[in-house]
Amino acid sequence: MVEISAAMVKELREATGSGIMDCKRVLAEAEGDMSTAVDLLRKKGLAKAAKRAGRSTSEGLIYSYIHTGAKLGVLLEVNCESDFVAKNEGFETFAKNIAMHIAAANPAGLIPEDVDPAVIEKEREIFRAQMLEEGKPENIIDKIVEGKVEKFYKDVCLMSQQYVKDPQKTITDVLKETIAKIGENIQIKRFVRFQIGE
Repeated sequence: MVEISAAMVKELREATGSGIMDCKRVLAEAEGDMSTAVDLLRKKGLAKAAKRAGRSTSEGLIYSYIHTGAKLGVLLEVNCESDFVAKNEGFETFAKNIAMHIAAANPAGLIPEDVDPAVIEKEREIFRAQMLEEGKPENIIDKIVEGKVEKFYKDVCLMSQQYVKDPQKTITDVLKETIAKIGENIQIKRFVRFQIGE
């Protein structure tokens, strides 16, 4: 059995933000292997996050982000379960990062249902015209167009967008990791993005 040193626990704790006892436990389970321990913590954290998903989120904060030059701004509502967490630095950092992502990525809504149906219809028409132009057979065009619409939703809906600070993750992944770290259900409720001249 591998000896789990305080230095190993400290390194894992700094890398993941997890509690001391959790770090000790997973390091023992992973026989001292740091990357396995990180994976185990993530799995356990995501499982905990899934359990918290149904909890009420009646506290939270409104975060405002104004980009340098004051020509672009975001107002964001993020909810959590308790006032204590709403004042937590990690929670505020999460809100700031999401607001900055919204400023950069300009999502059309949180989820597909938030996107204006007229925008989707216009995209469908464009995709259909492209397929006809490419000479695709009529019987498969609808399937291709629906696939392109699904991809369009992924690109324009906040929850499925690739996180600008780490494109390997979606905003949903970042949210789940934050829930696991903070230990409360968190919900991105709504946002508005303002840009001069838009």
